[in-house]
Amino acid sequence: MGEMESTVRRVRVPHLAAMKKRGEKIVMVTAYDATFARLFAQAGVDVMLVGDSLGMVVEGHETTLPVTMEAMLHHTRAVARGAGRALVVADLPFGSYQACEEEAMRNAVRLLKEGGADAVKLEGGVASEAVVRRMTACGIPVMGHVGMTPQSVKLMGGFRAQGKTEEERERILDDARRLENAGAFAVVLESIPDELGGRVTAALRVPTIGIGAGAACDGQVLVCYDLLGLTGAGAPPFAKQYAKLGEAVVEAVGAYAAEVRG
Repeated sequence: MGEMESTVRRVRVPHLAAMKKRGEKIVMVTAYDATFARLFAQAGVDVMLVGDSLGMVVEGHETTLPVTMEAMLHHTRAVARGAGRALVVADLPFGSYQACEEEAMRNAVRLLKEGGADAVKLEGGVASEAVVRRMTACGIPVMGHVGMTPQSVKLMGGFRAQGKTEEERERILDDARRLENAGAFAVVLESIPDELGGRVTAALRVPTIGIGAGAACDGQVLVCYDLLGLTGAGAPPFAKQYAKLGEAVVEAVGAYAAEVRG
């Protein structure tokens, strides 16, 4: 167990900045229910993200776009009950913060008040700068998300890696800096070159959390269904599988079915 696990009763937003300063890596994983949250807490996870990825891995959609605020509230409440010492971050789903700052504020407040989240996450750089500034000024901790942003899948033409050109790389770096200046306490970097992940991490005072962005980031996040081997061939190429629970589930339920029929 690391220093964070042994000395901190509850992980709070300032702890993540302190971890970056010490060079201590941040462990983040998605969670969607109380049972998995409890298990991840026992494993010593620092941050649990109630990701709108639930639209794909839990609800079976092809993208995250159909996820509603009610779904996010439902799953956030469940995770908060089992999260233990971990910081719980909830995604603001597509359409819940883009229309106007007032609606964005209402939805962020709901995730904290009704959902029990400790912070919210939203996607986009310059487009989200003003709403991040408004939220943080009102005491709502905000995690940013740049690079490949799944809610922009229609515009990007699919889940495509970003930062392939120098123009894209400069835009991603500028987006991350804008989010930091607006008050974001951390920034997720998704599907960008390792070199760019290191460059952004070195440029920011706040922690970066990488997902397919290289080992130089201050922390890493994976979709729990991917790292546990529950999504099979549907996992992205950068998602290392640390177990093959999908195969174990099929075997266990198959054994149960055979016993019932026998």
